[in-house]
Amino acid sequence: MNPPVNAALDSTPADAAPDAAVDSPGNPSPDENAYEAVVIGGGAAGLSAALILGRSRRRTLVVDAGAPRNAPSAHLQGYLSRDGMSPAEFLAVGRSELDAYGVEVRPGEVTAVARDGDGFALTLADGTALTARRLVVATGLVDELPEIEGLAERWGRDVLHCPYCHGWEVRDRPFGVLAHPAMPAHQALMVSHWSPDVTLFLNGVELGGQDARLLAAAGVRTVPGTVEGIAVEDDRVTGVRLAGGVTVGCEVVFAAATRLVTRDGVLRQLGAELYETPFGSFVKVDETGRTSVPGVWAAGNVTGPTEQVVNAAGAGYRAGTALHGDLLMGDLAARAARADGRKD
Repeated sequence: MNPPVNAALDSTPADAAPDAAVDSPGNPSPDENAYEAVVIGGGAAGLSAALILGRSRRRTLVVDAGAPRNAPSAHLQGYLSRDGMSPAEFLAVGRSELDAYGVEVRPGEVTAVARDGDGFALTLADGTALTARRLVVATGLVDELPEIEGLAERWGRDVLHCPYCHGWEVRDRPFGVLAHPAMPAHQALMVSHWSPDVTLFLNGVELGGQDARLLAAAGVRTVPGTVEGIAVEDDRVTGVRLAGGVTVGCEVVFAAATRLVTRDGVLRQLGAELYETPFGSFVKVDETGRTSVPGVWAAGNVTGPTEQVVNAAGAGYRAGTALHGDLLMGDLAARAARADGRKD
């Protein structure tokens, strides 16, 4: 049986230089605010990255602003073994699992970050200064809703955004869809699989010929005019109100017209490369989550518009393993270089 890697690393020769122990696994930092990894964001992606980093014996801190995107939703769906769990319970379970590995979760917000040698210096909103050898940014995004009366109040309840997240729960009910300017027909076509009764509210958006043909094939009705509000009675959606006072009935509204605003301030401060989509800008990463900034990984919705909870958790796991490997190989290379120097 091969000895574990950690055992090999702990077998430091007695004549090694005093600083050789600094890069040993699990060696505590002399500075309580110095970490091997700081994970910015405590959602599915951030907690998953922190879990694997803790299990990899890395001194890890999660800084969590406490504003998850899915907080308005009663349940998360489509996550094998967690289907139907509330988002709050999911995060609570995740945080409790980190305790076994010594990972610290600190409420707060990173307001400033800069390169500090081979690592990073961070400042929290309360003035706390931290250092980290490596970073994982999992800050997610915010759904910026159109200014339509009643829309925000129903968000996550019967005003929804994703049929994979919510379609089963509202299946076969009458749907209304607010058209997105860049892809006016797309969401109405998607949700037509979950209900035979779908109305697309154009709200000033023009349809192309192919869109019109596909909508007709799907049996989706289109309604022109400006949308002014969401009609609500007895704490439930009853329709979409148009300018002029006409209300078209529906029980569920899919708000395709939201704008996705990534919480990418930290990444912009570091000069990370971004890319543009019809739904907003996102950070560019490789298959492990590595950004264009050396030593910085990103995971979750800050990297793209389609990262559901299960995808974000997987991306966080990949980022955590890649970050650990980067530190490990760098430390071993430095140790080998010191050994070569002693031989000379």
